[in-house]
Parts: sequence; C-alpha cells; structure tokens
Amino acid sequence: MKHVMDIHEILKFLPHRYPFLLIDRVLEVETWKSVVALKNVTINEAFFAGHFPSRPVMPGVLILEALAQAAAVLAYISTNTTPDNGALYYFAGIDNARFRRVVEPGDQLRLQVNVLRSKRDIWKLEGFAYVEEELACSAEFMSARKSK
Repeated sequence: MKHVMDIHEILKFLPHRYPFLLIDRVLEVETWKSVVALKNVTINEAFFAGHFPSRPVMPGVLILEALAQAAAVLAYISTNTTPDNGALYYFAGIDNARFRRVVEPGDQLRLQVNVLRSKRDIWKLEGFAYVEEELACSAEFMSARKSK
C-alpha cells in the first residue's frame, strides 16, 4: 500500500527533532511488513562539522539510526499508536551491521526496512540503506516498545 508521508506527517509519528530527525519522507508503508523512506544528506548536517571536516562522511551509526526511525514509523502506523499515546520505540539490539559505501553530502538514502517478525512489543527487522541502486548499509535489528 502506498502511504506517502511528508515531513509534517512524519513529525506526528516520531519524537525526534533537529538535529536528530533523520528521515525526510516516507514513500511506502505496508503495515506489519515494510516501509520505504528517504533521507536527503546535505552538507548542513551538524555531524559533518566534525566527521570529517576535510572529507565529510555520514557516520554509520546515524545511517543505522535513520533505518531505526523508518522502522518506528512502520511500527507506529501498524499499531495505530503515536508518541503522544505514551508509546516509544527503542533500539533493543543490532546484528550483522555492514557498511559497504561511504555516504556523503548530496547523497539521498533510500531506507528499506522489512519486518522479520513481531511479537507483542518486540520487533525483529532487517534494514537496507541505498544510494541510488548501490547498497550502503545493511543490518538486522530489534526494537522494543516501552510505555512512558
């Protein structure tokens, strides 16, 4: 199912704000199954000032965080909840993270997250971050929902 979300709708589902909001648009959501989102990488990102000033590179942990934020949107939509209902999704684990390509200013990350399984408030997911058709990062991760 197509479910395009602009930044205004994303802000309703994620508690993150600048400089830590790392998705700009959601292109597609299939509840309980998958999400596709975009992150536009610009030179104005706060992390580029120190990583690395002479050769700006997006930190791998922030690529993983962008994947996790896309997964959180999927979880909120699938469970019909929002942070305002008192639910927050947290990283619970990460496995098999691999970085295959440097991500630089001017790149656009296409974030693809698939649900491997979900039970109660625990989600097991796989995520892939692409620049154009080239895989930049992949990982399996877990997310856990906690109530405020």
